[in-house]
Amino acid sequence: MNDTPQWFPSLLAEKGVELSAEQLEQFDLYFRLLVEWNEKMNLTGITEREAVYEKHFYDSVSLAFYVPMDGISSIADIGSGAGFPSIPLKICFPHLRVTIVDSLNKRISFLNHVAQELGLKDVQCVHGRAEDIARQPEHRDRYDLVTARAVARMSVLNEFCLPFAKKGGAFAAMKGASLEEELQVASRSLNELRGKVRTTHYFQLPFEQSERHIVIVDKLDATPKKYPRKAGLPLKQPIE
Repeated sequence: MNDTPQWFPSLLAEKGVELSAEQLEQFDLYFRLLVEWNEKMNLTGITEREAVYEKHFYDSVSLAFYVPMDGISSIADIGSGAGFPSIPLKICFPHLRVTIVDSLNKRISFLNHVAQELGLKDVQCVHGRAEDIARQPEHRDRYDLVTARAVARMSVLNEFCLPFAKKGGAFAAMKGASLEEELQVASRSLNELRGKVRTTHYFQLPFEQSERHIVIVDKLDATPKKYPRKAGLPLKQPIE
């Protein structure tokens, strides 16, 4: 039985994201798998149905309110955790070719299981540190869109994520509240990694009213050879 909250497809439809019965079933199964696996490993501190749909599913799909997914073919999700935002986006936009990078193998096992159970095609889950994976030719400067949701400060995220974006592609950082200081500090890393902030979008979650920011960064040129630096360095010594 599908217990999807009624507001979920309604609010998405208002934003132009129409979901079929099959897609709603996929979200329902995703929720159940998340709760089931969360009992064995730490995937999320949020397990109540309404909260998962608002704070994880709706929040993830919100990227599509500001970035037209019809124009995106490939997406890389860096530090995806339990699959946010890439799995909800893949459910809503099945044409996307998704690559998920996460450093914890247990989470990769969960994500592979989710993709299989939900029948999602073209989902590749890669175990490793972003700094190492971004050096591999099949991932470097390759993706139309790169995402990261609440992973680290912008000066660090730029080095984690921009090396995956192709020239002419974009990086979308999905952040919480206040951003101004982060963006000021991140200006040097943006310049070093050939990125430029296109725009910042602000919204609030529909019920909890938590503040969200989505920063869209354009990738202007290929990643310089020296980036990303050795795994661990971006966090310890951000480019600031």
